[in-house]
Amino acid sequence: MIRKHCFFSGKVQGVFFRANTREQARKRGVKGWVKNLRDGRVEAVFEGPEEQVDDLIEWCREKQPNARVDGVEIEEEEPTGEFDSFFIKR
Repeated sequence: MIRKHCFFSGKVQGVFFRANTREQARKRGVKGWVKNLRDGRVEAVFEGPEEQVDDLIEWCREKQPNARVDGVEIEEEEPTGEFDSFFIKR
């Protein structure tokens, strides 16, 4: 189990980034959350098996259908096991 705290910048709000991320996280069995920030970025916490978390981050970078990700900041954290699903935080 790993946990990564990510900040995505670019054209990432108003393009279903959060909903698409939730769908892809659930398909991969990744838990955590995603939310919009006031500064135009999207913040997310991903927790799960390393391969699935890394695959999801790569999907967010390269395959979001309507978004354009210009940058990603990733902070590795200790997994907590606190999540039982993946959800959109408001």
